Amino acid sequence: MAKRQTIPTQLSQAIELLEPEGDMSEKLRQLLLAEAQRRLLRYRRLGQKFSRKYGMSFAEFVARRTVARKKYSFEVESDFWDWELAQDGLATMEKLLEQLQRPHEDGH
Repeated sequence: MAKRQTIPTQLSQAIELLEPEGDMSEKLRQLLLAEAQRRLLRYRRLGQKFSRKYGMSFAEFVARRTVARKKYSFEVESDFWDWELAQDGLATMEKLLEQLQRPHEDGH
């Protein structure tokens, strides 16, 4: 059986201020949902920025070997890694949001 951890008073008070409704589990779930949504938007905006900059989707950018065609310039290679990070982050946040929006599996 997993050991239950207590939340320090200072954190508990901060959580209470941010999410006054529900039990602690629900409060934390709501805060995690909000953070995941914030990150999802950040990753979407970053992907849109690169799509506008290069006039194509990330998949097209990769398929067209844009980094090689641009002679591995620092800017293009850096954009590739940032764009890839945004794509991975987007998928991760979508999965996390799906999990957080499901009914609690532990009965709480």
